[in-house]
Amino acid sequence: MKRSVKIGLAALLAIILLIVLPLVIASLVYSPEYVQRCVFRGESSVYDFQNSPNRTVQASPEPFFFRRGSTEDEDRVRTLLQSILKIDDLDSFLAAAGTQAFIVIQNDAILYERYFNGAKMDTIVTSFSVAKSFTSALVGIALAEGSIDSVDDPVTKYIPELADRDSRFSNITLRHLLMMSSGLRFTESEHLLYFRDDALTYYYPELRDLALENTRIIEPPGRHFLYNDYNPQLLGLVLERTTGQNVSYYLQEKLWQPIGMEFDGSWSLDSKQSGFELMQAGINARAIDFAKFGRLYLKNGNWNGSQVVPAEWVAESTQEDRFIDRAAYYPQIDFFHENKNGYYKYFWWCLRRDDGQYDFLALGKYDQIIYVSPQADLIIVRNGERAFPDGGEAIYQFASAMGESRKKANAVG
Repeated sequence: MKRSVKIGLAALLAIILLIVLPLVIASLVYSPEYVQRCVFRGESSVYDFQNSPNRTVQASPEPFFFRRGSTEDEDRVRTLLQSILKIDDLDSFLAAAGTQAFIVIQNDAILYERYFNGAKMDTIVTSFSVAKSFTSALVGIALAEGSIDSVDDPVTKYIPELADRDSRFSNITLRHLLMMSSGLRFTESEHLLYFRDDALTYYYPELRDLALENTRIIEPPGRHFLYNDYNPQLLGLVLERTTGQNVSYYLQEKLWQPIGMEFDGSWSLDSKQSGFELMQAGINARAIDFAKFGRLYLKNGNWNGSQVVPAEWVAESTQEDRFIDRAAYYPQIDFFHENKNGYYKYFWWCLRRDDGQYDFLALGKYDQIIYVSPQADLIIVRNGERAFPDGGEAIYQFASAMGESRKKANAVG
């Protein structure tokens, strides 16, 4: 046999082993539909919702509208952010960073609202992991209504079949799931291809089955923070079973309509057949409606006199647990490594300020952001196709400056 033929056969064998064989194995272990999604969709995109089944979340019959600030307000925001970011033109910077929407709201007034890269005010943008914070709010509502008894209940109280597979699931509470300290395995390694948990929890067409059968305990709960998309999926199952309805309808009834969402939203599903929401990633809406969720938490769960989310739940969801040994609990994730005052609570990323106050944000892939700063009475929404370079630190500094300006204005007034 000629050497060139041998090389060709070896190359063909290598292709089979490296590409075809993993495809076949993954199709047998999981499903051909899952593998097909991985191959043809590739890396997740903010436009995935356009090609995914979803369930509509209907707009409020009584939409809420923020007031409009003045031209001077917009100029002030623009000048301050340009100074912090060390740039000459904010709009050009945001557009170049792949931003779709950027909104700044203070004292219920829109100070700055701009859309880029083909997006408009009525363009649908997606949440990615911002959806987790909505899930947290729904858990708080279910607790207040008595559908869920306590966050200290074991998850097996509501999903008993987990204990049938591994009795250690009885040690995992709803609080552990909310804190991302469940002790469940979650892999993101690129080398695992179709066997990565981040791909499975995003593309698998039967997410209920995945959460019930593919979750594996690797350590006792409560020891370490590990960002894990199985946790919100398990909470989605709890919400379904305790409220007796799918999570989209529960969101519509208990949150979307009560806080005056102007537009229909949607929640992406794993598949039409299964109809289970992507609890960790799949809420799709207009940016201005995402801002209303920020306002709800800024107002301690109260919406114009109606307590939509219990104030106690808002506080518990965003205030730091000072009993945690930070050095042992948090791994070297940039958020905690670079922000010594950063912490995570009930699906919110939080930043403690030196004066004891704190800001918190719902945060998703490619820097989908709902940033809430109570000390500045400030809400910032950013949606984008790509990550926002240096955006997190800039927004924190901007909130600090806006808070100081507010203090001075209140003192003069």
